[in-house]
Amino acid sequence: MDFRTDLAIERRDVFRKINNIKDEIPGIKSEEKEISSSIHVYKVQVLNSEGEKAIEKPIGNYVTIDVKKMKNITEEEKEKIAYSISSELKDLIKNLVSPKDEILIVGLGNLYSTPDSLGPKVIQNVDVTRHIFKYLPQYVNENDREISAISPGVLGTTGIETQEILKGIVDNIKPKLIIVIDSLASKSIERISSSVQISDTGIIPGAGIGNKRREISKDTLGVPVIAIGIPTVVDVATITNDCLELFIEKLQDEAKSNNYLNQLKEENNYQDIKDALVPKDFNLIVTPKEIDELIINMTDVISMGINKSI
Repeated sequence: MDFRTDLAIERRDVFRKINNIKDEIPGIKSEEKEISSSIHVYKVQVLNSEGEKAIEKPIGNYVTIDVKKMKNITEEEKEKIAYSISSELKDLIKNLVSPKDEILIVGLGNLYSTPDSLGPKVIQNVDVTRHIFKYLPQYVNENDREISAISPGVLGTTGIETQEILKGIVDNIKPKLIIVIDSLASKSIERISSSVQISDTGIIPGAGIGNKRREISKDTLGVPVIAIGIPTVVDVATITNDCLELFIEKLQDEAKSNNYLNQLKEENNYQDIKDALVPKDFNLIVTPKEIDELIINMTDVISMGINKSI
Protein backbone atom coordinates (compact mmCIF):
# COMPACT_ATOMS: atom_id res chain seq x y z
CA MET A 1 0.00 0.00 0.00
CA ASP A 2 1.32 3.46 -0.91
CA PHE A 3 0.67 5.48 2.27
CA ARG A 4 2.78 8.45 1.10
CA THR A 5 3.12 9.69 4.68
CA ASP A 6 5.57 9.30 7.56
CA LEU A 7 2.91 9.75 10.25
CA ALA A 8 1.67 6.59 11.97
CA ILE A 9 -1.66 8.24 12.87
CA GLU A 10 -2.33 8.97 9.18
CA ARG A 11 -1.33 5.45 8.12
CA ARG A 12 -3.76 4.06 10.68
CA ASP A 13 -6.56 6.29 9.38
CA VAL A 14 -5.83 5.42 5.73
CA PHE A 15 -5.83 1.68 6.46
CA ARG A 16 -9.10 1.94 8.36
CA LYS A 17 -10.75 3.91 5.55
CA ILE A 18 -9.60 1.64 2.73
CA ASN A 19 -10.61 -1.51 4.61
CA ASN A 20 -13.82 0.03 6.01
CA ILE A 21 -12.78 -0.68 9.61
CA LYS A 22 -14.86 1.22 12.16
CA ASP A 23 -13.06 -0.02 15.28
CA GLU A 24 -9.35 -0.30 15.99
CA ILE A 25 -7.05 -2.22 13.64
CA PRO A 26 -5.94 -5.59 15.06
CA GLY A 27 -2.44 -5.16 16.47
CA ILE A 28 -2.84 -1.40 16.93
CA LYS A 29 -3.71 0.52 20.11
CA SER A 30 -4.61 4.22 19.98
CA GLU A 31 -5.48 6.95 22.45
CA GLU A 32 -6.12 10.69 22.30
CA LYS A 33 -5.88 13.52 24.81
CA GLU A 34 -6.50 17.24 24.65
CA ILE A 35 -3.79 19.43 26.18
CA SER A 36 -5.49 22.69 25.25
CA SER A 37 -7.86 24.03 22.61
CA SER A 38 -4.93 24.23 20.19
CA ILE A 39 -2.83 21.21 21.23
CA HIS A 40 -3.99 17.59 20.87
CA VAL A 41 -1.90 14.46 21.44
CA TYR A 42 -2.55 11.20 19.59
CA LYS A 43 -0.74 8.00 20.52
CA VAL A 44 -0.50 4.98 18.24
CA GLN A 45 1.13 1.82 19.54
CA VAL A 46 2.02 -0.97 17.13
CA LEU A 47 1.70 -4.07 19.30
CA ASN A 48 2.66 -6.98 17.07
CA SER A 49 3.44 -8.16 13.55
CA GLU A 50 -0.21 -7.88 12.52
CA GLY A 51 -0.27 -4.17 13.33
CA GLU A 52 3.18 -3.76 11.80
CA LYS A 53 2.00 -5.30 8.52
CA ALA A 54 -1.18 -3.19 8.45
CA ILE A 55 0.39 0.28 8.63
CA GLU A 56 3.93 -0.70 7.58
CA LYS A 57 5.51 0.77 10.71
CA PRO A 58 7.76 -1.18 13.14
CA ILE A 59 6.48 -2.35 16.50
CA GLY A 60 6.75 0.54 18.95
CA ASN A 61 5.27 3.84 20.07
CA TYR A 62 4.28 6.80 17.90
CA VAL A 63 3.14 10.09 19.41
CA THR A 64 1.65 12.86 17.25
CA ILE A 65 1.22 16.32 18.74
CA ASP A 66 -1.16 18.39 16.61
CA VAL A 67 -0.72 22.16 16.87
CA LYS A 68 -2.90 24.78 15.25
CA LYS A 69 -1.71 28.00 13.62
CA MET A 70 2.03 27.35 13.86
CA LYS A 71 2.64 30.30 11.56
CA ASN A 72 1.51 33.01 14.00
CA ILE A 73 2.34 31.51 17.40
CA THR A 74 3.61 33.70 20.23
CA GLU A 75 6.58 32.98 22.47
CA GLU A 76 4.18 31.85 25.19
CA GLU A 77 2.54 29.40 22.80
CA LYS A 78 5.97 28.12 21.75
CA GLU A 79 6.68 27.34 25.39
CA LYS A 80 3.44 25.38 25.72
CA ILE A 81 4.16 23.34 22.59
CA ALA A 82 7.76 22.74 23.72
CA TYR A 83 6.50 21.55 27.09
CA SER A 84 4.19 19.02 25.41
CA ILE A 85 7.06 17.77 23.24
CA SER A 86 9.35 17.57 26.28
CA SER A 87 6.79 15.64 28.31
CA GLU A 88 6.29 12.98 25.64
CA LEU A 89 10.01 12.81 24.85
CA LYS A 90 10.94 12.33 28.52
CA ASP A 91 8.58 9.35 28.75
CA LEU A 92 10.29 7.65 25.82
CA ILE A 93 13.82 8.48 26.99
CA LYS A 94 13.37 7.16 30.53
CA ASN A 95 12.19 3.81 29.14
CA LEU A 96 15.34 3.45 27.03
CA VAL A 97 18.31 4.83 29.01
CA SER A 98 19.42 5.88 32.49
CA PRO A 99 19.49 9.57 33.59
CA LYS A 100 23.27 9.89 33.11
CA ASP A 101 23.64 8.01 29.82
CA GLU A 102 25.12 9.92 26.89
CA ILE A 103 22.80 11.02 24.06
CA LEU A 104 23.70 11.88 20.47
CA ILE A 105 21.37 14.34 18.70
CA VAL A 106 21.29 14.09 14.89
CA GLY A 107 19.81 16.67 12.54
CA LEU A 108 18.94 15.06 9.22
CA GLY A 109 18.32 17.07 6.07
CA ASN A 110 19.77 19.76 3.83
CA LEU A 111 20.51 23.11 5.47
CA TYR A 112 20.28 24.83 2.07
CA SER A 113 16.82 23.51 1.15
CA THR A 114 14.31 25.26 3.42
CA PRO A 115 11.65 22.52 3.66
CA ASP A 116 14.40 20.00 4.46
CA SER A 117 16.42 22.21 6.84
CA LEU A 118 14.60 21.51 10.11
CA GLY A 119 17.10 18.94 11.41
CA PRO A 120 20.30 20.94 10.79
CA LYS A 121 18.74 24.12 12.22
CA VAL A 122 17.56 22.39 15.40
CA ILE A 123 21.12 21.13 15.96
CA GLN A 124 22.33 24.74 16.07
CA ASN A 125 20.10 25.36 19.11
CA VAL A 126 20.72 22.14 21.07
CA ASP A 127 22.62 22.48 24.37
CA VAL A 128 25.68 20.24 23.84
CA THR A 129 27.79 19.28 26.88
CA ARG A 130 30.12 16.43 25.89
CA HIS A 131 33.08 18.77 25.39
CA ILE A 132 32.49 20.30 28.83
CA PHE A 133 32.62 16.87 30.47
CA LYS A 134 35.90 16.21 28.70
CA TYR A 135 37.71 19.55 28.94
CA LEU A 136 35.98 21.54 31.73
CA PRO A 137 34.70 18.94 34.21
CA GLN A 138 34.71 21.51 37.04
CA TYR A 139 31.71 23.19 35.41
CA VAL A 140 29.61 20.03 35.13
CA ASN A 141 26.53 19.89 37.35
CA GLU A 142 25.54 16.75 39.21
CA ASN A 143 22.45 16.13 37.10
CA ASP A 144 24.02 16.90 33.70
CA ARG A 145 24.43 14.25 31.04
CA GLU A 146 26.76 14.17 28.05
CA ILE A 147 25.04 15.54 24.95
CA SER A 148 26.68 15.64 21.53
CA ALA A 149 25.19 16.72 18.20
CA ILE A 150 25.85 16.31 14.50
CA SER A 151 24.29 17.34 11.22
CA PRO A 152 25.70 14.82 8.71
CA GLY A 153 24.35 16.42 5.53
CA VAL A 154 22.68 14.54 2.68
CA LEU A 155 23.85 11.84 0.30
CA GLY A 156 23.82 14.22 -2.66
CA THR A 157 26.48 16.47 -1.11
CA THR A 158 28.54 13.97 0.91
CA GLY A 159 28.36 10.85 -1.24
CA ILE A 160 27.94 8.89 2.00
CA GLU A 161 24.78 7.34 3.39
CA THR A 162 23.76 9.01 6.66
CA GLN A 163 23.56 5.61 8.31
CA GLU A 164 27.22 4.96 7.43
CA ILE A 165 28.29 8.30 8.93
CA LEU A 166 26.34 7.65 12.13
CA LYS A 167 27.71 4.12 12.43
CA GLY A 168 31.25 5.54 12.51
CA ILE A 169 30.29 8.12 15.15
CA VAL A 170 28.50 5.54 17.31
CA ASP A 171 31.47 3.19 17.16
CA ASN A 172 33.78 6.00 18.36
CA ILE A 173 31.83 7.94 21.01
CA LYS A 174 29.45 5.11 22.03
CA PRO A 175 26.26 7.01 22.95
CA LYS A 176 23.52 5.06 24.70
CA LEU A 177 20.71 6.76 22.74
CA ILE A 178 20.30 8.66 19.47
CA ILE A 179 17.63 11.31 18.88
CA VAL A 180 17.08 12.06 15.18
CA ILE A 181 15.27 15.16 13.88
CA ASP A 182 13.97 15.22 10.32
CA SER A 183 11.41 16.84 8.02
CA LEU A 184 8.53 14.51 7.15
CA ALA A 185 5.83 14.08 4.52
CA SER A 186 2.11 14.07 5.30
CA LYS A 187 -1.10 12.99 3.58
CA SER A 188 -3.01 15.98 4.95
CA ILE A 189 -2.55 19.63 4.06
CA GLU A 190 -3.84 20.48 7.54
CA ARG A 191 -0.89 18.75 9.18
CA ILE A 192 1.84 20.52 7.23
CA SER A 193 3.99 22.36 9.77
CA SER A 194 1.28 21.70 12.37
CA SER A 195 2.10 18.23 13.71
CA VAL A 196 5.07 16.79 15.57
CA GLN A 197 5.66 13.02 15.54
CA ILE A 198 7.88 11.37 18.14
CA SER A 199 8.62 7.65 17.91
CA ASP A 200 10.97 5.12 19.51
CA THR A 201 11.47 2.95 16.41
CA GLY A 202 14.01 4.96 14.42
CA ILE A 203 13.48 6.35 10.95
CA ILE A 204 13.92 5.61 7.25
CA PRO A 205 14.84 9.00 5.72
CA GLY A 206 12.81 9.86 2.62
CA ALA A 207 10.27 7.05 3.12
CA GLY A 208 7.29 9.42 3.10
CA ILE A 209 8.05 10.71 -0.40
CA GLY A 210 9.15 7.38 -1.87
CA ASN A 211 12.88 8.17 -1.71
CA LYS A 212 13.99 5.66 0.91
CA ARG A 213 17.51 5.80 2.32
CA ARG A 214 19.11 3.32 4.70
CA GLU A 215 17.26 2.77 7.96
CA ILE A 216 18.49 4.50 11.11
CA SER A 217 17.44 2.32 14.05
CA LYS A 218 18.63 0.11 16.87
CA ASP A 219 18.86 -2.77 14.41
CA THR A 220 21.33 -0.91 12.19
CA LEU A 221 23.28 1.16 14.76
CA GLY A 222 23.15 -1.00 17.88
CA VAL A 223 21.59 1.69 20.13
CA PRO A 224 17.98 2.85 20.55
CA VAL A 225 16.84 5.63 18.19
CA ILE A 226 14.09 8.16 18.91
CA ALA A 227 12.86 10.07 15.86
CA ILE A 228 11.28 13.54 15.97
CA GLY A 229 9.77 14.99 12.83
CA ILE A 230 7.40 17.61 11.47
CA PRO A 231 5.72 17.35 8.06
CA THR A 232 6.86 20.11 5.73
CA VAL A 233 5.75 18.74 2.34
CA VAL A 234 2.90 16.97 0.59
CA ASP A 235 2.59 15.72 -2.98
CA VAL A 236 0.16 17.11 -5.54
CA ALA A 237 -2.01 13.97 -5.44
CA THR A 238 -2.53 14.50 -1.70
CA ILE A 239 -3.49 18.14 -2.20
CA THR A 240 -5.86 17.22 -5.03
CA ASN A 241 -7.48 14.48 -2.94
CA ASP A 242 -7.92 16.83 0.04
CA CYS A 243 -9.35 19.56 -2.18
CA LEU A 244 -11.74 17.05 -3.74
CA GLU A 245 -13.00 16.06 -0.29
CA LEU A 246 -13.46 19.70 0.71
CA PHE A 247 -15.32 20.31 -2.56
CA ILE A 248 -17.58 17.33 -1.92
CA GLU A 249 -18.30 18.55 1.61
CA LYS A 250 -19.30 21.94 0.23
CA LEU A 251 -21.68 20.37 -2.28
CA GLN A 252 -23.09 18.08 0.39
CA ASP A 253 -23.80 21.07 2.61
CA GLU A 254 -25.61 22.78 -0.23
CA ALA A 255 -27.46 19.75 -1.57
CA LYS A 256 -28.03 18.16 1.87
CA SER A 257 -28.22 14.71 0.28
CA ASN A 258 -26.56 13.14 -2.74
CA ASN A 259 -25.84 9.42 -2.97
CA TYR A 260 -23.14 9.78 -5.60
CA LEU A 261 -21.21 12.39 -3.62
CA ASN A 262 -21.62 10.40 -0.42
CA GLN A 263 -20.13 7.37 -2.12
CA LEU A 264 -17.30 9.39 -3.66
CA LYS A 265 -16.37 10.92 -0.32
CA GLU A 266 -16.20 7.51 1.36
CA GLU A 267 -13.70 6.25 -1.20
CA ASN A 268 -9.96 6.84 -1.02
CA ASN A 269 -9.27 8.68 -4.27
CA TYR A 270 -5.55 9.19 -3.68
CA GLN A 271 -4.34 6.24 -5.77
CA ASP A 272 -6.55 7.13 -8.76
CA ILE A 273 -5.38 10.73 -8.63
CA LYS A 274 -1.74 9.64 -8.33
CA ASP A 275 -2.07 7.23 -11.26
CA ALA A 276 -3.28 10.14 -13.39
CA LEU A 277 -0.46 12.48 -12.34
CA VAL A 278 2.63 10.25 -12.12
CA PRO A 279 2.90 9.21 -15.81
CA LYS A 280 3.11 12.88 -16.78
CA ASP A 281 5.56 13.73 -13.97
CA PHE A 282 2.96 16.04 -12.43
CA ASN A 283 3.01 14.50 -8.92
CA LEU A 284 5.14 17.28 -7.49
CA ILE A 285 6.24 17.71 -3.87
CA VAL A 286 4.76 20.93 -2.48
CA THR A 287 5.56 23.08 0.56
CA PRO A 288 3.76 26.17 1.95
CA LYS A 289 4.82 29.61 0.72
CA GLU A 290 5.40 30.64 4.37
CA ILE A 291 7.87 27.77 4.90
CA ASP A 292 10.73 30.10 5.98
CA GLU A 293 8.75 31.47 8.91
CA LEU A 294 7.31 28.07 9.74
CA ILE A 295 10.77 26.47 9.86
CA ILE A 296 11.91 29.16 12.33
CA ASN A 297 8.96 28.43 14.63
CA MET A 298 9.34 24.67 14.29
CA THR A 299 13.06 24.91 15.03
CA ASP A 300 12.33 26.86 18.21
CA VAL A 301 9.72 24.47 19.60
CA ILE A 302 11.68 21.30 18.76
CA SER A 303 14.99 22.58 20.17
CA MET A 304 13.29 23.88 23.33
CA GLY A 305 11.48 20.58 23.75
CA ILE A 306 14.72 18.61 23.41
CA ASN A 307 16.67 20.88 25.78
CA LYS A 308 13.94 20.57 28.42
CA SER A 309 13.96 16.77 28.27
CA ILE A 310 17.63 15.75 28.19
